[in-house]
Amino acid sequence: MDHSSVIRLAAHYYEQFDADYALDVPGEGYGGWKTAEVEINPERTAVVVMHAWDCGTFDDFPGWWRTVEYIPRAQRICRTVFPPLLTAVRNSRLALFHVVGGGDYYKQCPGYRHAVETAGPPPAEPAQIERDPVLERLAQFKADAKKHNAEDIARGFDKLDFAPEAKPVGDEGVAENAHQVFALCRERGINHLIYVGFAINWCLLLSPGGMADMSKHGIMCSTIRQAVTAVENKESAREELHKEEALWRVAVAFGYVFDGDDVVAALKK
Repeated sequence: MDHSSVIRLAAHYYEQFDADYALDVPGEGYGGWKTAEVEINPERTAVVVMHAWDCGTFDDFPGWWRTVEYIPRAQRICRTVFPPLLTAVRNSRLALFHVVGGGDYYKQCPGYRHAVETAGPPPAEPAQIERDPVLERLAQFKADAKKHNAEDIARGFDKLDFAPEAKPVGDEGVAENAHQVFALCRERGINHLIYVGFAINWCLLLSPGGMADMSKHGIMCSTIRQAVTAVENKESAREELHKEEALWRVAVAFGYVFDGDDVVAALKK
């Protein structure tokens, strides 16, 4: 490969070593977050926009918004971060893919029809264990606890669509599962996926076509700090601690964490 064609980019990684057993808390000896310039091969890298949905307004679906408190953060990212980032990607040699789910809003996209055709028949679904009445009651208890929001959530998913800023353009690849994402990667020779979207500690890690799936194929999975948010709980929401934990997890287990401005600047060069 011609090294003059690579993109050089500041990357954040995490030194999960060396624990210092002379300290009261040995883990406090870890090196922690570090930054280094790395090389990105633009011909073999794609940005993946995952689950960037139009979730309407609070007045439209109050029960959905009460359950998914990150929706306002996601909408702000779509408005402010996605336009310059996705424009820079589209004007570069990087590929742009979209990972979708939750409805059929994407099924008329040319890129989705191409992904289905390229991937071929999907693999068999995982075998399921037998459910017994006790398990059914356990599951029902959890469902009942949130049933006052269920109708709004269902109505929201019935009207699900791409966020306006995240709609695929032309024949950009659109995939709903790992089988299809891998087919798009294999077709384009992609071996590094940089994920943006929602949510970094939930869908981007564990939903079909997310990092856990794609890393099994040997694909490196990275992210962009400013282009993601996380599912938070009561204890973490104020400081977005679960986002920080998820970025650490990406850096340790999957790839690198990049900054949006650095990516845009590097692609513009």
